[in-house]
Amino acid sequence: MQVALVALAVAGSLSATQAMAQESAAIKKSARQSEQNQTTNTETSTVLAPIVVNGSGAVDGYQPRSTSTATRTDTPLIDIPQAVNVVTHEVLEDQNANNLDEALGNISGVTQTNTLGGTQDSVIRRGFGDNRDGSILTNGLKTAIPRSFNAMTDRVEVLKGPSSTLYGILDPGGMVNVVTKRPEDTFSGEVYGNLSSFGGGTTGVDVTGPIESTDLSYRLIGEYKDVDYWRNFGETKHWLLSPSLKWTGEDTEITATYMHEDYSVPFDRGTIFDTTTGRAVNVNRKIRFDEPYNITDGKSDLFQVEIDHELSDNWKLGIDYSYSRNVYSDNQARVTGYNAVTGVVTRRADATNYSTIYNHALRADLTGDVEIGGMQHDLLIGASYDYSDTLRTDMLRCGNNTNFNMYNPVYGNLPECTTVSASDSDQTEKLSTASVYVQDSVHLNDQWIVVGGLRYQYYDLLAGKGRPFKDNTDSFGDALVPNAGIVYKLTSDVSLYLNAAKTFRPQSSIASAYGNLKPEEGISYEIGSKFELPAGLTANVALYSSDKENVAYNAIEGSATVLKTAGLVRARGIEMDVAGSLTSDIDIIASYAYTDAEVKEGENAGKRPVNVARHTGSLSLAYDMGEIGSSGNTLKIGAGIRAVGDRAGINDNSYDLPGYAVVDAFAAYTFALERPITLQLNLKNILDRTYYTSSIGSTAFGNQIGEPFNATLTARLKF
Repeated sequence: MQVALVALAVAGSLSATQAMAQESAAIKKSARQSEQNQTTNTETSTVLAPIVVNGSGAVDGYQPRSTSTATRTDTPLIDIPQAVNVVTHEVLEDQNANNLDEALGNISGVTQTNTLGGTQDSVIRRGFGDNRDGSILTNGLKTAIPRSFNAMTDRVEVLKGPSSTLYGILDPGGMVNVVTKRPEDTFSGEVYGNLSSFGGGTTGVDVTGPIESTDLSYRLIGEYKDVDYWRNFGETKHWLLSPSLKWTGEDTEITATYMHEDYSVPFDRGTIFDTTTGRAVNVNRKIRFDEPYNITDGKSDLFQVEIDHELSDNWKLGIDYSYSRNVYSDNQARVTGYNAVTGVVTRRADATNYSTIYNHALRADLTGDVEIGGMQHDLLIGASYDYSDTLRTDMLRCGNNTNFNMYNPVYGNLPECTTVSASDSDQTEKLSTASVYVQDSVHLNDQWIVVGGLRYQYYDLLAGKGRPFKDNTDSFGDALVPNAGIVYKLTSDVSLYLNAAKTFRPQSSIASAYGNLKPEEGISYEIGSKFELPAGLTANVALYSSDKENVAYNAIEGSATVLKTAGLVRARGIEMDVAGSLTSDIDIIASYAYTDAEVKEGENAGKRPVNVARHTGSLSLAYDMGEIGSSGNTLKIGAGIRAVGDRAGINDNSYDLPGYAVVDAFAAYTFALERPITLQLNLKNILDRTYYTSSIGSTAFGNQIGEPFNATLTARLKF
C-alpha cells in the first residue's frame, strides 16, 4: 500500500499538468468512433474515455499492426513471411493476465511444459520447447530472469517457426518476446490495487512523462504482491521497482531501463498420476504432497540500454545491451515413490542454496532502406554476443522417507535437508556465443517480396559439477544458419507467403550424459496467408512441418537423472489466429491449432513428445457498451474460453494429461471523473474445472494443477 499512497501523493501534486495529461491521453477506438459520430464533443470524449497509459503505434486495441520482432525493423505483419502473433496490452488488461501462461493462452499452438514447480516460464511452441531453451526474450534479448511477465510488460509477441538467423540459438518452434513499457513524451499514469478471492492482493503504480525543459522522459513502475496460494499452504510474494529514462536528440534516442524484483513463490510439483489407471490419484486437488518449506526465494535484476541513431534518411544504427542476474535458493520435499493402495508417499528432502545465473547480451544492427537495381531493399547487417553463466553452489541431498500418507496428510515430519552433496554441488554451465548475420527483404514490385538471410554462429560451452569439479561437457563449434521466404500480396490487405529456415542449438549436460551430445539441428517449412480486414481485424493461417535432430531429454535411471537424445522429433500442423475488432464496440482474439508431433527415431520412437497437445483453441470477446445512463460512466464486459487437448504426461506415454476447457469473464465499470476510476471484476475458471497444465515428463510424480475458480477485484485510477 505504501507504493499506492506515494503515487496518489504524486498525482495530487501534479495538478498543474492536468490539462497536458488530458490533451495527450490516447483514447481507445477514437478513430473508429469518430467515423461513426463526427459530432461527438472532443473535449468531453477526452475526459470520459479511458486513458491508455501504454500506447503503441504497433497495435490498436486488440489488433496488432506491425512488429519489429520478426525482421528487427518496424514491418507490417502482412509483409512478413512468417506467422507472428501479438497479445496487446488491452487484451492483457481486460483479461487481468497474471503470468505468461495466461497471456499465451490466446495464441495458437502454445502450451505449458515443465515449469520446475511453477518457478520458471516454460512453454512449447509448435511441438518444441523446455524450461531452459532460451526462447523467452525481453525486448528481443535473452535474459536470466525466471519469470519474464510482470508489471513492466506492455505486450507479448510470438514469432512462430525458426528464428535462429536473427536470434541465434533457438528451437524450430519459435520464440516469445516480452515487450516492456517505455517512457512516454506526454504525462500519464495510473495507480491500481486488487484483491484476490484466494486471499491477499496486489498494489502498484505506473507514471510516465517528460522532464520539463530537458530532452528527457521517464517512467517509474512499482508493484507489491502478497497473495495466498490456492492449495492448502503457501503464498506468492514479490516487490518490483523499475525506473527507466529516455533521451531524445536530433538523430539519436537512448533508453535505459532497470528492474529489481524480490520474490518468494511456492515450489509446487503438483500431483501424482497413477500409471496403472492413467489418472491422477484420488486426493483433493488442494492437498500438497510436499512441505511448507517448499519455497523458492530469489532476487532478479535487469538492466537494458537501447541506442537508436539515424545515420541518414535511409540508414539507422541500433545498439542494444542487456545485463540480467537471478540469485535464488530453494527447498523441496521431493516425491520419489508412492503406494496408491496404502497412500504412503516416499519423499526426499532436497535443497539448492546460493544459485546464481547471469547473462550478458550485446547486439548491433545496421538497417538500410535503399534502392538497388530499381528495387527496394530492406537491409539488416548485424553482430551479436551472448554470455550466460549458471552456478548452483550447494546442492543438499538427504535420504528417502516414508512418513507421509496422501490420504491422511500430516506435515512437519520431514525436516529440511542440511547435508551438502559434494558430488552434486558446484553445478556449472557457461555458454558464450558470437555471431554475424545479414538479411535482405527485396521488394520486387508492389506484390512480391523476397526475404533471405544467413547467420554465422560460433559457440563455446562448458558444463559439469562436483567437488572436485568434473566437466561433462566441454565443446566449441560453429554453424551457418540460413532462412528464406517469399510474400505475394494478392491485395494490399491479403498476402500469401512461404518460408524455409534452419535452427541450431548446442547441447550441454551438467549431469552424466549418454554418449556425445551433438548439437540439435532443425529445419522447418511453412506456408500461410494473412489478412487485414477493413473493420480492424487481423488474421493468419499457417501450415508447417518441422524436424529436429538430436533432441535431448531427461530420464531417470535408478536415483540419478541422466540426459539422453531422442534422435529425430517431427511436428506438423495447422494454425489459425484472429485478433482485432468485429465492430466498433466488439473486440475479439481467437485461435486454433492442430499439432501432430511424434518421436521418429530413438528410444521413444513412435511416442508423442510430452506436454504437446494435438488440439488447442481459444476465443475471447469484449463488448464496450459505452455510456451507461446520463452520468457518462462506461461499462465494458467480456468472456472467453481456453481449451487444450490431451497431452502425453511422460516420455513412455504410459499416461495422458486429460484435455480441458476453462471459461473466464470480466466486467469493467469506469466512473467519468476528472481522473477516471475503473472497477474491474475478473472471474477465472468459472465452472471450477479440475485440470492439469503440464508434467515434468521424466516421472509421474509431478503434474501441475490449474487454478480453481477465483475472482479478482481491481481498482484503477488513471491520470
